[in-house]
Amino acid sequence: MTTLPEPRIGTLGSLREHLQWAIELEHATLPPYLTALYSLDPERNPAAVEVVSGVFVEEMLHLALAANLLNAVGGAPRLDMPGMLPPHPRKLPHGDLEVSLVPFGAEAVEMFLRLEQPAPPGAPPEDDNYETIGQFYAAIEQGLRHLCDTLGEKEVFCGDPARQVSGGHFRHTGGRLVAVTDLASALDALKEIVEQGEGNARGEVWDGDQDEVAHYYRFMELKLGRRYRRGDTPESGPTGEKLSVDLTEVFSMTPNPADRAAQEEFNHTYCAILHLLELAFNGSPRMLAVATGEMYALKAQAQELMRRGGLTFDYVPPELRRWSAGDHQRIVVLRDGPYVVYGRVPLRRKRKIVSAEQKNALTWKTGEPLETEETYALCRCGRSGAKPFCDGTHAVIDFDGTEAAPMRPYQELQHVHDGVGISAQRVGELCVHAAFCIGRTRPIAKMLDDTADSDVRSAVMGRIDHCPSGSYSYALERGGETIEADLPRAVSVLEEEDGLAGALWVTGGIPVTRSDGLPLETRNRMTLCRCGHSGNKPLCDGTHREIGFHE
Repeated sequence: MTTLPEPRIGTLGSLREHLQWAIELEHATLPPYLTALYSLDPERNPAAVEVVSGVFVEEMLHLALAANLLNAVGGAPRLDMPGMLPPHPRKLPHGDLEVSLVPFGAEAVEMFLRLEQPAPPGAPPEDDNYETIGQFYAAIEQGLRHLCDTLGEKEVFCGDPARQVSGGHFRHTGGRLVAVTDLASALDALKEIVEQGEGNARGEVWDGDQDEVAHYYRFMELKLGRRYRRGDTPESGPTGEKLSVDLTEVFSMTPNPADRAAQEEFNHTYCAILHLLELAFNGSPRMLAVATGEMYALKAQAQELMRRGGLTFDYVPPELRRWSAGDHQRIVVLRDGPYVVYGRVPLRRKRKIVSAEQKNALTWKTGEPLETEETYALCRCGRSGAKPFCDGTHAVIDFDGTEAAPMRPYQELQHVHDGVGISAQRVGELCVHAAFCIGRTRPIAKMLDDTADSDVRSAVMGRIDHCPSGSYSYALERGGETIEADLPRAVSVLEEEDGLAGALWVTGGIPVTRSDGLPLETRNRMTLCRCGHSGNKPLCDGTHREIGFHE
């Protein structure tokens, strides 16, 4: 009986280390694929765009599968670190294959064929300095099986199942995003990665369960100018319809120092995506939809740069970025994207209570808290299918989230109306028409005339306290300290009369940062637009009422 050599991946620590390498390996393919993709004109080279974009999306899937594998065995995926973006050309992590940032063409196709090359028949598993990616994953499979045999599956698969990202979080590919909880699902995930890349394990062109050509053979189609059809083999080559690729219709990459600012903007965006992916794989799986949505935002920047120079993919340290550093409580507005809420800020619903006869605003009723992850994203485009949470729809519909010019401070904009024992301050630009200031019979501005009556003065104070945007505030005397209601640090999803969906009510002085990095004035209460149509983005201006916005 032949005794097999003990796998080099022989401990849980070694397995976690190699799965982190797998994450780094899958990511290392992304910058070269993106560079080639954005050098192509979709109208002149549709076939090449289809292939490269399809492979890129599936490499994102492989990245997520590798993260699921690492989480399943108790690891913590890392993506937002300098080692993810070393200078190009570079070698794949712990491998000999070199990748470069080059526009689409013969050089790029040959590089991609080397990347996706199937392992030779009988090739041994290689846990380091691997010749093919398939051999590297074979070593991981060997180590998994060995550890399950020696330690038991329960000991090996000790990770938190809640950290698994699933198909519901990744909807942009025909591939399968396998949640990994045991050896069977781990092997399923490894099979998905390898077969989608190099083809069926039996040496066939097709990628196993999916009715499509594996990555290696898709690039062979581009190289040979013909598509594979059923029955074709690696030996026969493609015998299907001709495929047209025009290598002259490609944007060049001539470095241009004048484009440095645009390159830095691109690098900021790309590093923000790494940050969002790390959040998604470390306890906030819903953030995967946000990260993939940001990939769409990257597209316009990349295409413009490719027309004028080229991409560099330089790492930007978190402390130099506009927003993606630290875990303190805060809200960040993503450009043409959602609100990202950090620091386990409580999220709940609040429903406006109105009088039965005239539907006058009376008070707010707080509902049950909504279940959230440590970091979560709230829809800003108004079109998410998972409201109030973001599901990435903003990227698909090309949401324009352009923010209005920054407002001057509240104190500079306020209009002061004095009464007896009270000085009311109002900033009309913040009004969301919640109607608490109107009153059942007359508005606050008129009620102030009668505030010598303490009951009237108390009613005015109560109505101002219910104003969600803080458009109204008050002091006891002109120029005195503003008195604010004692509101918790929270985000409330507002529902107004007749089921109308209102703003996001941010309370307790939570800092909010615009997508351009400028902070909004931190106040005890403010309202953020979630219908996508405010003319004062990111603040709500009451437009949801005009358009009849509902969940």
